[in-house]
Amino acid sequence: MALRVYLDTSVFSAFCDEKVTDRRIQTEEFWGRRTEFLVSTSELAREELQRTPDPTRRLDLLGLLDGLSIHPVTDAMKALAVHYIRAGIFSEVMYNDAVHVAAAVLTWQDVLVSWNFKHLVNRRRRTQINDANISLSLPTIDIVAPPEI
Repeated sequence: MALRVYLDTSVFSAFCDEKVTDRRIQTEEFWGRRTEFLVSTSELAREELQRTPDPTRRLDLLGLLDGLSIHPVTDAMKALAVHYIRAGIFSEVMYNDAVHVAAAVLTWQDVLVSWNFKHLVNRRRRTQINDANISLSLPTIDIVAPPEI
């Protein structure tokens, strides 16, 4: 069975990033293999992409959502994000990152893919997230960068 893969906003942004070419190339390589996975994201990613100031770039980014499953952000996802914050896993400033994780967990994704090394793709935070999930009888999740999948 194909892996269920949730993409946070950083993956879409990297696909169109002209400044960091290595990251863009690795994202394009992942994108070329996306049919190997069941890929999804959430309405939060759409909202974040809609705030892109440049209208041409915004259209390009939103176009990447075509064909993906887009999960609504539910009250349960928001509550889990708040739980992560209260547990000290994320700060209040990182609320959207916590919502992305909650969306991935509560829609039973196997992997969350992100380029956000500071807030998401790091061993310490992944361990904290999975410890919290286990304590709540929720599934664990792997959080990796596109080249790792």
